[in-house]
Amino acid sequence: MTMSVADRRKVFRLCSMWQSGNTSSSSSSTQNLHRSIHGPSDRNLAASNNMKTSSSSKTVSSVAKSLLPPRRRLRLDPNNCLFFPYEPGKQVKSAIRLKNTSRSHVAFKFQTTAPKSCYMRPPGGFLAPGENFIATVFRFVEQPENNEKPMDQKSKIKFKIMSLKVKAGTEYVPELFDEQKDQVTVEQILRVVFVDPERPSAALEKLKRHLAEADAALEARKKPPAETGPPVVGEGLVIDEWKERREKYLARQQVV
Repeated sequence: MTMSVADRRKVFRLCSMWQSGNTSSSSSSTQNLHRSIHGPSDRNLAASNNMKTSSSSKTVSSVAKSLLPPRRRLRLDPNNCLFFPYEPGKQVKSAIRLKNTSRSHVAFKFQTTAPKSCYMRPPGGFLAPGENFIATVFRFVEQPENNEKPMDQKSKIKFKIMSLKVKAGTEYVPELFDEQKDQVTVEQILRVVFVDPERPSAALEKLKRHLAEADAALEARKKPPAETGPPVVGEGLVIDEWKERREKYLARQQVV
């Protein structure tokens, strides 16, 4: 049976279409097979590995930073408690020395869990590198309850000392610790320890020395700064510049 020219053309078109379809499907199947065997491309793999490495390094650094103890800027004396003489029904005081052991200026601040019955003088301030300061802490001692022995009652009041690295010349305001709370270090949480004022002890003697130093430092701060007056010549004669000018002016007027 002989085919016409038109029939031959139809058969040729069908064969060419079938070959192109097979070629595209085979190429797509080959690509899918290559992806399934070799996985994603090298660029995508490297990018994903970099992201995983950076995220894991950040996680490790944050965990390590949280586990490390905070760097202290202040040295405290006493370092973990505040000694108070036990005198029920009275306001008593303690003292603590702070020294800046860092290489930068430091702001410090006191906090207490009982602000109505306790306060600090001063509640905060600045310390230059190597500078030390002694602060006074006041609190009211309650009467014992439930027939407790005077020295056995446990105080729930705590005191906290915080520090913050600042630039020289910064004006002190308590809000500094709120604005830069991420940079604030809790130096110590101090507990209260009572001492018998009638019974000699090393803690009582140390408390008395610190209180005497704190009172002396307070009196020194109360004194006005020394006035820088005109120079003194001879035996207490003060040179008054304005008076001398006036006398010279009057002498010239008399001559005229």
